[in-house]
Amino acid sequence: MKLNELLKNVKPLDIIGPTDIEIVGLDIDSRQIQSGFLFIAIRGTQADGHQYIDKAIAQGALAVLCETLPEQRQEGVTYVTVQSTEDSVGAVATAFYGYPSRKLQLVGVTGTNGKTTIATLLYNMFRKMGHRCGLLSTVCNYIDGQPIEAHHTTPGPIELNRLLAEMVEAGCEYAFMECSSHAIAQKRIGGLTVRGGIFTNLTRDHLDYHKTFENYRDAKKAFFDTLPKTAFAITNADDRNGMVMVQNTKAEVKTYSTRTLADFKARIIECHFEGMFLEINGREVGVQFIGKFNVSNLLAVYGAAVMLGKQPEEVLVVLSTLKSVSGRLEPLRSPMGYTAIVDYAHTPDALENVLNAIHEVLDGKGKVITVCGAGGNRDKGKRPLMAQEAVKQSDRVIITSDNPRFEEPQEIINDMLAGLTKQQMKKVLSIVDRREAIRTACMMAEKGDVILIAGKGHEDYQDVKGVKHHFDDKEEVSKMFE
Repeated sequence: MKLNELLKNVKPLDIIGPTDIEIVGLDIDSRQIQSGFLFIAIRGTQADGHQYIDKAIAQGALAVLCETLPEQRQEGVTYVTVQSTEDSVGAVATAFYGYPSRKLQLVGVTGTNGKTTIATLLYNMFRKMGHRCGLLSTVCNYIDGQPIEAHHTTPGPIELNRLLAEMVEAGCEYAFMECSSHAIAQKRIGGLTVRGGIFTNLTRDHLDYHKTFENYRDAKKAFFDTLPKTAFAITNADDRNGMVMVQNTKAEVKTYSTRTLADFKARIIECHFEGMFLEINGREVGVQFIGKFNVSNLLAVYGAAVMLGKQPEEVLVVLSTLKSVSGRLEPLRSPMGYTAIVDYAHTPDALENVLNAIHEVLDGKGKVITVCGAGGNRDKGKRPLMAQEAVKQSDRVIITSDNPRFEEPQEIINDMLAGLTKQQMKKVLSIVDRREAIRTACMMAEKGDVILIAGKGHEDYQDVKGVKHHFDDKEEVSKMFE
């Protein structure tokens, strides 16, 4: 594509060199630049792309999009300066890939918890309805059933538009996408045409990056602020930030709730470990999920499907056939008569939700043993809160290693234990080795008990000192069943 076509939706401050040159690719990583590429220099959190302009040109870059010109400019290279390359990269990427989001019904899901579940269930639902669909999620990206490994909750703008273009090429009509707060703040979804947005909930997370809860909230809200009149915005009326999210949106606002009047409303009629019987907007339906928070997730799915033009009756029929996302409240039954539940819960609120769901089903008829930890090089403030939440709702707690990354596992455990009183410590063990912690929990469990193994869910690795070692909570539990 010609450079001047790529710059159609960008406001250059200055252009040095010709713009009718042919661009064959683009990247923000100088190491990925090839002959005929456009290099976009972004001031990132780890490095400043402006320092790598010369390297990108040496690799074959024909043009450079930057905020400040380098002191030494090279012959035969076009330099384009803009106010913010972070703001511009989405617009350039979507133009290069032929505006793929305009050719799809793209729905974004944001919030602290529930994004993966909602996006994945929508993807599975619309495929069951006979549509070709794409999915962009924490667990995996899919293009009409074809898995593509996910490295981030939301890919960078160039990779994101490339994946959307591949979805269009594969004949996809719909795409469902998790929108992380990092992705919104870093303008990774800039330039996209979105058909609808869903807000799940907002609790403490990623404060290592956003610094304050207000910054975190505003990053989520920015997604809804940019939705057009042609879009819909579905928000959780049960969350105190639910209406804040949509107060400035131009989109058509719809609400969902399990507690108050809303456009999409539900209540639990019956609950078992195998699933629940619900009433949604006056109609009864059996679902293969447990927990009040999952009722909220299912309501968001139901609402989005209805807003995308599906009949409520058809939506409920398909909803009853859907299964839980891998590593999200996933039950494993032991031959010894206890149940192990593997879940991704890695925030205090998510832990509270999962434990509430377990107690709703147990109804006082068994003990709860919780195995949990906290990730290294992430928000330290939530560590004592997670330990408190686990102790509050469990009979026994084993604090263990999660993904320590570049921190010492014992120090992370100490941070968690610091939130507990002497009395609370009486029902807590700390075992650094996660495998041993899971084994100990299984040995403690008796018939009718529930073990919650929280924090890693679908992950099949443990991140230690920059190396990902194979480790799967489900595998470890299953070994104890043999």
